[in-house]
Amino acid sequence: MYDLPSEDPEEPGLPDEFHDLQPQLLSRTLHLSRYSRNNCFTASDLNLYYDVTHPLWQKRPDWFLVVGVPRLYEGKDSRRSYVVWQEGKFPYVIVEFLSPGTEAEDLGRFHSAATAVTSATLNGEPTKKTIPPGKLEVYERYLRVPHYIVYSRYTRRLRYFKLEGGSYHEQTVGEVAPAIWLDDLEIGLGIWQGEFEGLPDAWLRWCDREGNWLLTDTEQEQLGKEQERLEKERERAAKEQAQAQLLQTARNLLATGMEIEQVIAIARLSDEQVRALDAGDL
Repeated sequence: MYDLPSEDPEEPGLPDEFHDLQPQLLSRTLHLSRYSRNNCFTASDLNLYYDVTHPLWQKRPDWFLVVGVPRLYEGKDSRRSYVVWQEGKFPYVIVEFLSPGTEAEDLGRFHSAATAVTSATLNGEPTKKTIPPGKLEVYERYLRVPHYIVYSRYTRRLRYFKLEGGSYHEQTVGEVAPAIWLDDLEIGLGIWQGEFEGLPDAWLRWCDREGNWLLTDTEQEQLGKEQERLEKERERAAKEQAQAQLLQTARNLLATGMEIEQVIAIARLSDEQVRALDAGDL
């Protein structure tokens, strides 16, 4: 596995901070009911080797999910790349974030302004030289990824391609969350307008069937602390209310002329409290 390079010196860097943070948000809000976090693998900008006959051919998806594999390679080490013929599992979802210059590569034949380039053609002309296929062709023909999603933060356009009959067919995307529902994973995806890691933007984010945004680990921790604080506040308020009721009961009993010792026994208050009530100090 590690004899294949983990970096491509000819690959350009990330175009902006969004392209660094958006994959993190997808991974941190991913909660699958059928798979534990230790039984699925997510990655971004990681070399994905897809063809054993051309072992150096690779693509680097902006984000991808593989289910049914351990998070750690062989259960003990983080991956430096993902080699499908060694792992035995192909990606189940791939997401690409469009940036200037990547549209033709990411969209292939679905890009209206470009002719798809395949491994058999170059610049629209047949070629005898074997060249690596484009991303769409790899995801569709080589990896057969069931769900391919493309999002542009510049236009806020979300596109969803589903593998049907061996080829991708574009699906209708809703206007509200879940804009995309992946029934086999029981999870949805939508565009969330908010702030993540200090950056306000329109982000792709996982949600449930009702459109409720799934929380990051940090948000879950904050929610847990807030729920704990509210529970303590409810307990404190309940104790104060119970104490107030006991004091009022003691006042009423004293008003009837009942002896202090009897009031103490009935109200279960201290001697000091009842005597203070009797003296008008409480």
